Amino acid sequence: MEILGTTLRVCVDDLERAVPFYERLAGGQALRFERGGVQVAAIGCFLLMSGPEAELEVLRKVAATIAVKDVEEARQVLTELGAHVIAGPVATPGGRNLIAMHPDGAIYEYVDRQN
Repeated sequence: MEILGTTLRVCVDDLERAVPFYERLAGGQALRFERGGVQVAAIGCFLLMSGPEAELEVLRKVAATIAVKDVEEARQVLTELGAHVIAGPVATPGGRNLIAMHPDGAIYEYVDRQN
């Protein structure tokens, strides 16, 4: 499994207020989308999320997003190493993803750009 990078997940109260700060910090423009009632802005290595507290409570349990070359390969490797795939792989606006709990209890999202 090839890991291409990681994204830090940041829950914010006011997305409109937070975006300009992170755009300047990361030196790029926000890519915005909505998923499940949560407003999202991807800026460099940051994934800002804002929305209903019930939704954010679930999202906060995921420590980081890990970009991989192939989610199916990641699923196979994770399973062989004793991780538990909680959800996915499923198609998303940005590619495929899965959520996995590592043997130590940490939860991560794995994504690829394949649709």
